[in-house]
Amino acid sequence: MPSVSEVEFSRRGLLAGSAATAVIVASPVGAAVTTPPKADAAPTMPVRFKVNGEKRELSLDPRTTLLDALREHLHLTGTKKGCDHGQCGACTVMVDGVRINSCLSLAVMHEGDEITTIEGLGTPDKLHPMQAAFIKHDGYQCGYCTPGQICSAVAVLDEIKRGIPSHAQGDLMTKPTATNVEMRERMSGNICRCGAYSNIAEAMAEVAGAKA
Repeated sequence: MPSVSEVEFSRRGLLAGSAATAVIVASPVGAAVTTPPKADAAPTMPVRFKVNGEKRELSLDPRTTLLDALREHLHLTGTKKGCDHGQCGACTVMVDGVRINSCLSLAVMHEGDEITTIEGLGTPDKLHPMQAAFIKHDGYQCGYCTPGQICSAVAVLDEIKRGIPSHAQGDLMTKPTATNVEMRERMSGNICRCGAYSNIAEAMAEVAGAKA
């Protein structure tokens, strides 16, 4: 009768032999097992722009979004990545004074542009009036959407001041004013999942000198 050690040895040998046979059967006849070649590094492109008043120069994969360039390469993490599909507004920044969803724009498209993020609006020691108004009126709860909300709010008041029309206007030939309806319509692309919309409107109204 075989000993326990002999039974265990033959069992291990059988398993090892089965695994080796499976590898041989799965491989084409005569084919050598090789390591797949590494993919070539993606080509990069230089891009130069001014961010919050400072000249910056990066070498980026041309597929890099402006949002990722700001967050991952310049470490300006105030700008948030929410939906990454241009639907929530958390990534809103201002480019040459105009608000955009930075997740939908490639960084290399902004050669020579001037970009303003939430970090460039104000500092803890010297807040932008819109930042101070958001604090005063509790225009945030979790705070995740707040940087985009504030950047968009600043740009909205500038749009109204420059006479850019909106869907809320009954007469596109008249100059818009910072009414509650007007500001809410223009801010509709910035989603607050906490629902602080009324407080945001009040903060904007204070800065605009209007009544919410």
